[in-house]
Amino acid sequence: MNTRRMVSLGLLILVLIISGCTGNASTEKTKTLTLWYWNRSLDDELIKSVEKEFPGIRIDAQKIGGDFKSKLKTTLAAGSGGPDIVAFNDWVAELFTSSDRFYDLYELGAKEIEPDFLDWKWKLGVTPEGAMIALPIDTGPTALYYRADLFEEAGLPTEPEDVHEQLGTWDQYFEAGQKLQEHFDQKVKMLDNITNIYTQINAQSDRIYFAEDGTFIGESAESSMKTAYDTAVKASQMKLSANVNTSSSEWNAAMNNGRVASFVGAVWMKEILMQAAPETTGKWRVARAPGGDGNNGGSFLAIMKTSKYPQEAFDVMKYIQNPENQVQSFKKINLFPSAKDALDAPVMKEPEEFFGNQATGEVFSESARNVKPAYFGGKFANVNGIVNRELSSVALQGKNPDKAWADALARVKKELLR
Repeated sequence: MNTRRMVSLGLLILVLIISGCTGNASTEKTKTLTLWYWNRSLDDELIKSVEKEFPGIRIDAQKIGGDFKSKLKTTLAAGSGGPDIVAFNDWVAELFTSSDRFYDLYELGAKEIEPDFLDWKWKLGVTPEGAMIALPIDTGPTALYYRADLFEEAGLPTEPEDVHEQLGTWDQYFEAGQKLQEHFDQKVKMLDNITNIYTQINAQSDRIYFAEDGTFIGESAESSMKTAYDTAVKASQMKLSANVNTSSSEWNAAMNNGRVASFVGAVWMKEILMQAAPETTGKWRVARAPGGDGNNGGSFLAIMKTSKYPQEAFDVMKYIQNPENQVQSFKKINLFPSAKDALDAPVMKEPEEFFGNQATGEVFSESARNVKPAYFGGKFANVNGIVNRELSSVALQGKNPDKAWADALARVKKELLR
Protein backbone atom coordinates (compact mmCIF):
# COMPACT_ATOMS: atom_id res chain seq x y z
CA MET A 1 0.00 0.00 0.00
CA ASN A 2 1.57 3.36 -0.97
CA THR A 3 2.01 6.22 1.47
CA ARG A 4 -0.73 8.36 -0.11
CA ARG A 5 -3.35 5.58 0.21
CA MET A 6 -2.26 4.91 3.79
CA VAL A 7 -2.69 8.59 4.71
CA SER A 8 -6.09 8.75 3.00
CA LEU A 9 -7.27 5.64 4.82
CA GLY A 10 -5.99 7.03 8.12
CA LEU A 11 -7.83 10.30 7.58
CA LEU A 12 -11.04 8.45 6.71
CA ILE A 13 -10.83 6.39 9.90
CA LEU A 14 -10.16 9.52 11.93
CA VAL A 15 -13.19 11.30 10.41
CA LEU A 16 -15.42 8.30 11.17
CA ILE A 17 -14.21 8.14 14.76
CA ILE A 18 -14.77 11.87 15.28
CA SER A 19 -18.23 11.70 13.65
CA GLY A 20 -19.18 8.75 15.79
CA CYS A 21 -18.04 10.44 18.98
CA THR A 22 -19.88 13.64 18.09
CA GLY A 23 -23.11 11.74 17.33
CA ASN A 24 -23.00 9.87 20.62
CA ALA A 25 -22.29 13.05 22.58
CA SER A 26 -25.28 14.81 20.99
CA THR A 27 -27.61 11.91 21.74
CA GLU A 28 -26.45 11.72 25.33
CA LYS A 29 -26.90 15.47 25.91
CA THR A 30 -30.36 15.83 24.37
CA LYS A 31 -33.31 14.04 25.93
CA THR A 32 -36.58 14.11 24.04
CA LEU A 33 -39.83 14.15 26.02
CA THR A 34 -43.05 13.50 24.14
CA LEU A 35 -46.10 15.39 25.42
CA TRP A 36 -49.73 14.60 24.62
CA TYR A 37 -52.25 17.38 25.23
CA TRP A 38 -55.33 18.87 23.61
CA ASN A 39 -55.95 22.35 22.26
CA ARG A 40 -55.81 25.01 24.99
CA SER A 41 -55.17 22.50 27.76
CA LEU A 42 -51.69 24.07 28.02
CA ASP A 43 -50.19 27.34 26.80
CA ASP A 44 -48.27 26.60 23.60
CA GLU A 45 -45.78 29.42 24.24
CA LEU A 46 -45.09 28.05 27.71
CA ILE A 47 -44.37 24.62 26.23
CA LYS A 48 -41.89 26.20 23.81
CA SER A 49 -40.11 27.92 26.70
CA VAL A 50 -39.24 24.55 28.27
CA GLU A 51 -36.28 24.01 25.93
CA LYS A 52 -34.80 27.36 26.97
CA GLU A 53 -35.32 26.59 30.64
CA PHE A 54 -33.89 23.07 30.24
CA PRO A 55 -31.16 23.21 27.52
CA GLY A 56 -30.71 19.44 27.46
CA ILE A 57 -34.42 18.77 26.93
CA ARG A 58 -36.34 18.66 23.67
CA ILE A 59 -40.15 18.68 23.83
CA ASP A 60 -42.05 16.78 21.15
CA ALA A 61 -45.44 18.41 21.80
CA GLN A 62 -48.27 16.53 20.11
CA LYS A 63 -51.69 18.21 20.17
CA ILE A 64 -54.15 15.31 20.05
CA GLY A 65 -57.48 15.94 18.35
CA GLY A 66 -60.69 13.90 18.47
CA ASP A 67 -61.51 11.74 21.47
CA PHE A 68 -58.43 12.28 23.62
CA LYS A 69 -59.56 9.98 26.43
CA SER A 70 -60.28 7.08 24.08
CA LYS A 71 -56.85 7.41 22.47
CA LEU A 72 -55.18 7.33 25.86
CA LYS A 73 -57.22 4.36 27.07
CA THR A 74 -56.45 2.48 23.85
CA THR A 75 -52.75 3.12 24.44
CA LEU A 76 -53.04 1.85 27.99
CA ALA A 77 -54.87 -1.27 26.83
CA ALA A 78 -52.12 -1.98 24.32
CA GLY A 79 -49.64 -2.18 27.18
CA SER A 80 -46.88 -0.30 25.38
CA GLY A 81 -46.11 2.96 23.66
CA GLY A 82 -47.50 6.33 24.62
CA PRO A 83 -45.87 9.66 25.49
CA ASP A 84 -43.61 10.61 28.36
CA ILE A 85 -46.01 13.24 29.67
CA VAL A 86 -49.77 13.09 29.16
CA ALA A 87 -52.59 15.44 30.11
CA PHE A 88 -55.73 14.21 31.87
CA ASN A 89 -59.02 16.03 32.15
CA ASP A 90 -61.30 15.78 35.19
CA TRP A 91 -61.80 12.06 34.45
CA VAL A 92 -58.52 11.33 36.25
CA ALA A 93 -60.22 8.85 38.65
CA GLU A 94 -61.12 6.65 35.68
CA LEU A 95 -57.40 5.91 35.30
CA PHE A 96 -56.78 4.84 38.89
CA THR A 97 -57.26 1.21 37.85
CA SER A 98 -54.29 1.74 35.51
CA SER A 99 -52.18 3.56 38.09
CA ASP A 100 -49.37 1.03 37.64
CA ARG A 101 -48.87 2.46 34.13
CA PHE A 102 -47.90 5.85 35.59
CA TYR A 103 -45.08 7.00 37.81
CA ASP A 104 -45.90 7.83 41.42
CA LEU A 105 -44.99 11.51 41.47
CA TYR A 106 -44.34 11.34 45.20
CA GLU A 107 -41.26 9.26 44.33
CA LEU A 108 -40.02 12.02 42.02
CA GLY A 109 -40.30 14.94 44.45
CA ALA A 110 -43.99 15.90 44.44
CA LYS A 111 -44.10 16.13 48.25
CA GLU A 112 -41.91 19.22 48.06
CA ILE A 113 -44.42 21.20 45.99
CA GLU A 114 -47.65 19.80 47.46
CA PRO A 115 -48.09 22.81 49.81
CA ASP A 116 -48.11 25.10 46.76
CA PHE A 117 -51.40 23.65 45.48
CA LEU A 118 -55.04 23.71 46.57
CA ASP A 119 -55.47 20.69 48.82
CA TRP A 120 -58.72 19.40 47.29
CA LYS A 121 -57.33 19.66 43.75
CA TRP A 122 -54.11 17.86 44.69
CA LYS A 123 -56.04 14.99 46.27
CA LEU A 124 -57.95 14.36 43.05
CA GLY A 125 -54.71 13.04 41.53
CA VAL A 126 -53.97 10.67 44.43
CA THR A 127 -55.29 7.09 44.25
CA PRO A 128 -57.07 5.49 47.24
CA GLU A 129 -53.85 3.52 47.79
CA GLY A 130 -51.88 6.76 48.16
CA ALA A 131 -50.03 6.94 44.83
CA MET A 132 -49.88 10.42 43.33
CA ILE A 133 -50.25 9.92 39.57
CA ALA A 134 -51.44 13.32 38.33
CA LEU A 135 -50.15 16.86 38.91
CA PRO A 136 -52.80 19.63 38.85
CA ILE A 137 -53.03 22.03 35.93
CA ASP A 138 -56.16 24.17 36.27
CA THR A 139 -59.42 24.25 38.23
CA GLY A 140 -63.08 25.02 37.51
CA PRO A 141 -64.50 26.87 40.54
CA THR A 142 -68.18 27.68 40.20
CA ALA A 143 -70.28 30.75 40.87
CA LEU A 144 -73.64 32.35 40.08
CA TYR A 145 -73.70 34.34 36.84
CA TYR A 146 -76.57 36.85 36.83
CA ARG A 147 -77.94 39.78 34.86
CA ALA A 148 -77.64 42.76 37.20
CA ASP A 149 -80.05 44.84 35.11
CA LEU A 150 -82.79 42.20 35.23
CA PHE A 151 -82.23 41.62 38.94
CA GLU A 152 -82.51 45.37 39.58
CA GLU A 153 -85.69 45.72 37.55
CA ALA A 154 -87.26 42.83 39.48
CA GLY A 155 -86.32 44.37 42.84
CA LEU A 156 -83.57 41.87 43.65
CA PRO A 157 -80.11 42.76 45.00
CA THR A 158 -77.50 43.55 42.37
CA GLU A 159 -74.16 43.85 44.16
CA PRO A 160 -72.30 40.50 44.29
CA GLU A 161 -71.90 40.60 48.07
CA ASP A 162 -75.62 41.32 48.55
CA VAL A 163 -76.64 38.62 46.08
CA HIS A 164 -74.50 36.11 47.95
CA GLU A 165 -76.00 37.15 51.28
CA GLN A 166 -79.64 37.28 50.23
CA LEU A 167 -79.65 34.42 47.70
CA GLY A 168 -77.15 32.25 49.57
CA THR A 169 -79.33 29.14 49.86
CA TRP A 170 -81.14 27.26 47.14
CA ASP A 171 -84.51 28.07 48.69
CA GLN A 172 -83.66 31.78 48.72
CA TYR A 173 -82.48 31.58 45.14
CA PHE A 174 -85.67 29.84 44.03
CA GLU A 175 -87.87 32.34 45.90
CA ALA A 176 -86.01 35.19 44.21
CA GLY A 177 -86.61 33.41 40.91
CA GLN A 178 -90.35 33.36 41.50
CA LYS A 179 -90.32 37.07 42.26
CA LEU A 180 -88.29 37.84 39.13
CA GLN A 181 -90.49 35.73 36.86
CA GLU A 182 -93.68 37.28 38.23
CA HIS A 183 -92.26 40.72 37.52
CA PHE A 184 -91.48 39.81 33.92
CA ASP A 185 -94.76 37.95 33.43
CA GLN A 186 -92.85 34.65 32.98
CA LYS A 187 -91.09 35.95 29.87
CA VAL A 188 -87.76 35.77 31.69
CA LYS A 189 -86.68 32.59 33.48
CA MET A 190 -84.43 32.52 36.52
CA LEU A 191 -82.14 29.73 35.31
CA ASP A 192 -81.09 27.85 32.19
CA ASN A 193 -81.61 24.13 33.01
CA ILE A 194 -82.05 21.90 36.04
CA THR A 195 -79.10 19.61 35.31
CA ASN A 196 -76.81 22.53 36.17
CA ILE A 197 -78.52 22.69 39.57
CA TYR A 198 -77.92 18.98 40.06
CA THR A 199 -74.28 19.32 39.01
CA GLN A 200 -73.62 22.26 41.32
CA ILE A 201 -75.13 20.68 44.44
CA ASN A 202 -73.02 17.58 43.95
CA ALA A 203 -69.99 19.80 43.37
CA GLN A 204 -70.64 21.38 46.78
CA SER A 205 -70.42 17.97 48.48
CA ASP A 206 -67.56 15.77 49.65
CA ARG A 207 -69.66 12.59 49.33
CA ILE A 208 -71.36 12.08 45.98
CA TYR A 209 -71.63 8.63 44.34
CA PHE A 210 -68.77 6.52 45.71
CA ALA A 211 -66.78 5.87 48.86
CA GLU A 212 -63.03 5.50 48.39
CA ASP A 213 -63.33 1.72 48.46
CA GLY A 214 -65.55 1.95 45.37
CA THR A 215 -68.83 1.29 47.19
CA PHE A 216 -71.85 3.05 45.69
CA ILE A 217 -73.34 5.37 48.33
CA GLY A 218 -75.96 7.17 46.23
CA GLU A 219 -78.88 5.79 48.23
CA SER A 220 -77.41 6.66 51.63
CA ALA A 221 -78.00 9.82 53.64
CA GLU A 222 -74.29 10.73 53.46
CA SER A 223 -74.52 11.20 49.69
CA SER A 224 -75.58 14.44 48.02
CA MET A 225 -77.15 12.53 45.11
CA LYS A 226 -80.79 12.49 46.28
CA THR A 227 -80.65 16.03 47.68
CA ALA A 228 -79.25 17.28 44.39
CA TYR A 229 -81.91 15.37 42.46
CA ASP A 230 -84.80 16.63 44.61
CA THR A 231 -83.58 20.22 44.47
CA ALA A 232 -83.27 20.10 40.69
CA VAL A 233 -86.78 18.62 40.42
CA LYS A 234 -88.09 21.39 42.69
CA ALA A 235 -86.69 24.01 40.32
CA SER A 236 -88.50 22.28 37.46
CA GLN A 237 -91.78 22.05 39.34
CA MET A 238 -91.54 25.75 40.21
CA LYS A 239 -91.09 26.40 36.46
CA LEU A 240 -87.87 28.35 37.03
CA SER A 241 -85.98 26.81 34.13
CA ALA A 242 -85.84 27.86 30.49
CA ASN A 243 -84.86 24.25 29.64
CA VAL A 244 -81.99 25.24 27.36
CA ASN A 245 -78.92 23.02 27.30
CA THR A 246 -75.61 24.66 28.04
CA SER A 247 -73.64 25.75 24.96
CA SER A 248 -76.47 24.92 22.55
CA SER A 249 -77.68 27.47 20.02
CA GLU A 250 -80.85 27.83 22.12
CA TRP A 251 -78.75 28.56 25.20
CA ASN A 252 -76.71 31.14 23.31
CA ALA A 253 -79.87 32.89 22.12
CA ALA A 254 -81.42 32.85 25.60
CA MET A 255 -78.32 34.47 27.07
CA ASN A 256 -78.16 37.13 24.37
CA ASN A 257 -81.83 38.08 24.31
CA GLY A 258 -82.39 38.20 28.07
CA ARG A 259 -84.63 35.19 28.37
CA VAL A 260 -82.47 33.80 31.21
CA ALA A 261 -81.54 35.96 34.20
CA SER A 262 -78.93 33.72 35.82
CA PHE A 263 -77.19 30.36 35.87
CA VAL A 264 -74.63 28.52 37.97
CA GLY A 265 -71.48 27.61 36.10
CA ALA A 266 -67.72 27.12 36.29
CA VAL A 267 -65.17 29.84 35.63
CA TRP A 268 -64.57 28.54 32.09
CA MET A 269 -68.19 29.48 31.28
CA LYS A 270 -67.08 33.12 31.20
CA GLU A 271 -65.56 32.75 27.77
CA ILE A 272 -68.54 30.77 26.48
CA LEU A 273 -70.95 33.40 27.78
CA MET A 274 -69.00 36.29 26.25
CA GLN A 275 -68.99 34.58 22.87
CA ALA A 276 -72.67 33.66 23.11
CA ALA A 277 -74.02 37.01 24.28
CA PRO A 278 -71.85 39.88 23.01
CA GLU A 279 -74.82 42.27 23.05
CA THR A 280 -75.08 41.95 26.84
CA THR A 281 -71.65 43.38 27.63
CA GLY A 282 -71.65 45.19 30.96
CA LYS A 283 -74.88 43.63 32.19
CA TRP A 284 -73.57 40.45 33.81
CA ARG A 285 -72.10 39.98 37.29
CA VAL A 286 -70.78 37.01 39.26
CA ALA A 287 -71.49 36.08 42.90
CA ARG A 288 -70.71 33.12 45.13
CA ALA A 289 -73.10 30.28 44.25
CA PRO A 290 -76.24 29.40 46.23
CA GLY A 291 -75.63 26.51 48.61
CA GLY A 292 -71.84 26.80 48.69
CA ASP A 293 -68.71 26.70 46.58
CA GLY A 294 -67.92 23.92 44.13
CA ASN A 295 -65.73 22.89 41.24
CA ASN A 296 -66.54 21.63 37.76
CA GLY A 297 -63.65 20.60 35.53
CA GLY A 298 -59.90 21.09 35.57
CA SER A 299 -57.03 19.01 34.22
CA PHE A 300 -53.76 17.27 35.19
CA LEU A 301 -50.37 16.06 33.93
CA ALA A 302 -48.96 12.57 34.41
CA ILE A 303 -45.83 10.60 33.47
CA MET A 304 -46.21 7.21 31.83
CA LYS A 305 -44.08 4.30 33.02
CA THR A 306 -42.74 3.89 29.48
CA SER A 307 -40.81 7.17 29.86
CA LYS A 308 -37.02 6.79 29.97
CA TYR A 309 -36.66 10.13 31.69
CA PRO A 310 -39.19 10.32 34.54
CA GLN A 311 -37.20 12.75 36.70
CA GLU A 312 -36.65 15.12 33.80
CA ALA A 313 -40.35 14.84 32.91
CA PHE A 314 -41.35 15.72 36.46
CA ASP A 315 -38.99 18.70 36.53
CA VAL A 316 -40.59 19.97 33.31
CA MET A 317 -44.09 19.50 34.72
CA LYS A 318 -43.11 21.28 37.92
CA TYR A 319 -41.81 24.21 35.88
CA ILE A 320 -44.89 24.43 33.68
CA GLN A 321 -47.20 24.43 36.70
CA ASN A 322 -45.32 26.72 39.04
CA PRO A 323 -47.43 29.65 40.34
CA GLU A 324 -45.83 32.24 38.05
CA ASN A 325 -46.50 30.19 34.93
CA GLN A 326 -50.03 29.42 36.08
CA VAL A 327 -50.70 33.15 36.23
CA GLN A 328 -49.40 33.53 32.68
CA SER A 329 -51.58 30.62 31.49
CA PHE A 330 -54.59 32.28 33.09
CA LYS A 331 -53.84 35.55 31.31
CA LYS A 332 -53.26 33.91 27.93
CA ILE A 333 -55.77 31.05 27.71
CA ASN A 334 -57.99 31.43 30.79
CA LEU A 335 -56.73 28.36 32.70
CA PHE A 336 -57.85 29.10 36.25
CA PRO A 337 -54.99 28.34 38.67
CA SER A 338 -54.58 25.39 41.00
CA ALA A 339 -51.61 26.99 42.81
CA LYS A 340 -52.55 28.95 45.93
CA ASP A 341 -50.23 31.90 45.32
CA ALA A 342 -51.57 32.35 41.80
CA LEU A 343 -55.02 33.02 43.25
CA ASP A 344 -53.60 36.17 44.87
CA ALA A 345 -52.05 37.51 41.67
CA PRO A 346 -52.92 41.10 40.66
CA VAL A 347 -54.68 39.83 37.51
CA MET A 348 -57.44 38.43 39.73
CA LYS A 349 -58.30 41.97 40.76
CA GLU A 350 -58.47 43.43 37.26
CA PRO A 351 -61.89 44.81 36.21
CA GLU A 352 -63.65 43.15 33.28
CA GLU A 353 -65.78 45.20 30.92
CA PHE A 354 -68.18 42.38 30.07
CA PHE A 355 -69.01 42.00 33.76
CA GLY A 356 -69.63 45.69 34.41
CA ASN A 357 -65.99 46.21 35.43
CA GLN A 358 -66.31 43.67 38.22
CA ALA A 359 -63.14 41.73 39.05
CA THR A 360 -64.70 38.29 38.81
CA GLY A 361 -61.34 36.65 39.55
CA GLU A 362 -61.81 37.55 43.20
CA VAL A 363 -65.11 35.65 43.37
CA PHE A 364 -63.77 32.55 41.62
CA SER A 365 -60.59 32.61 43.72
CA GLU A 366 -62.64 32.58 46.91
CA SER A 367 -64.76 29.76 45.54
CA ALA A 368 -61.63 27.76 44.64
CA ARG A 369 -60.28 28.13 48.16
CA ASN A 370 -63.43 26.63 49.68
CA VAL A 371 -64.13 23.55 47.54
CA LYS A 372 -64.53 20.36 49.58
CA PRO A 373 -62.23 17.41 48.82
CA ALA A 374 -64.24 14.65 47.16
CA TYR A 375 -63.65 11.20 45.70
CA PHE A 376 -65.28 10.69 42.30
CA GLY A 377 -64.57 7.08 41.37
CA GLY A 378 -63.97 5.50 37.99
CA LYS A 379 -67.63 5.46 36.95
CA PHE A 380 -68.61 8.96 38.02
CA ALA A 381 -69.30 10.08 34.44
CA ASN A 382 -71.45 7.00 33.74
CA VAL A 383 -73.61 7.54 36.83
CA ASN A 384 -73.83 11.27 36.27
CA GLY A 385 -74.98 10.78 32.70
CA ILE A 386 -77.73 8.38 33.74
CA VAL A 387 -79.18 10.75 36.33
CA ASN A 388 -78.94 13.77 34.05
CA ARG A 389 -80.85 11.96 31.32
CA GLU A 390 -83.62 11.13 33.78
CA LEU A 391 -83.73 14.73 34.99
CA SER A 392 -84.04 15.90 31.41
CA SER A 393 -87.00 13.56 30.94
CA VAL A 394 -88.64 15.15 33.98
CA ALA A 395 -88.03 18.69 32.74
CA LEU A 396 -88.77 18.20 29.04
CA GLN A 397 -91.20 15.29 28.90
CA GLY A 398 -93.03 15.60 32.19
CA LYS A 399 -91.91 12.21 33.48
CA ASN A 400 -92.92 11.46 37.05
CA PRO A 401 -89.94 12.40 39.26
CA ASP A 402 -90.32 9.36 41.52
CA LYS A 403 -90.43 7.07 38.52
CA ALA A 404 -87.41 8.84 37.01
CA TRP A 405 -85.46 8.43 40.26
CA ALA A 406 -86.28 4.73 40.48
CA ASP A 407 -85.29 4.25 36.85
CA ALA A 408 -82.05 6.13 37.42
CA LEU A 409 -81.11 3.93 40.37
CA ALA A 410 -81.94 0.76 38.45
CA ARG A 411 -79.79 1.83 35.50
CA VAL A 412 -76.95 2.89 37.79
CA LYS A 413 -76.90 -0.49 39.55
CA LYS A 414 -76.92 -2.26 36.21
CA GLU A 415 -74.05 -0.09 35.01
CA LEU A 416 -72.01 -0.82 38.12
CA LEU A 417 -72.27 -4.55 37.49
CA ARG A 418 -70.47 -4.22 34.14
